[in-house]
Amino acid sequence: MIYPTLDEMAPTLPFGAALAGLDLGTVTIGVAVSDAMRQVASPLTTIRRKKFGADAKALLEILTERQIGGIILGLPLNMDGTEGPRCQSTRAFARNLEPLTDLPITFWDERLSTVAAERALLEADTSRKRRAEVIDHVAAGVILQGALDRLRMIGTAT
Repeated sequence: MIYPTLDEMAPTLPFGAALAGLDLGTVTIGVAVSDAMRQVASPLTTIRRKKFGADAKALLEILTERQIGGIILGLPLNMDGTEGPRCQSTRAFARNLEPLTDLPITFWDERLSTVAAERALLEADTSRKRRAEVIDHVAAGVILQGALDRLRMIGTAT
């Protein structure tokens, strides 16, 4: 089921199940996962996009293997908070994924997540080549960590 907000999805999350954060791009999908206690987001991998069916299959394999309990999709809002074509694409991805999984799905404002990920990688003195390889799943980690922090604030982190 798709929930409009994390606050609405939170009560439906299974106890002790990790969450996945996704940074959807036109070429790649960055994937991050949390620990079972939902304290820390860890960048995991980047899926090279092909067609939706192949993308969903690769994603669902990861979610099953990691025993994920919910999906947080980064929502690329415009800087003024409005939704543009990229948000429509993200929402369409969620609608297409929904019939393929019983996991709850919601969205998290991803404004500046790639900027934060790039900054962290620069501070870690990561080479330009390596940054290009990992930026998407590091950005997914930034998205997921924001959602995990919010869950702790509303008291449903575990």
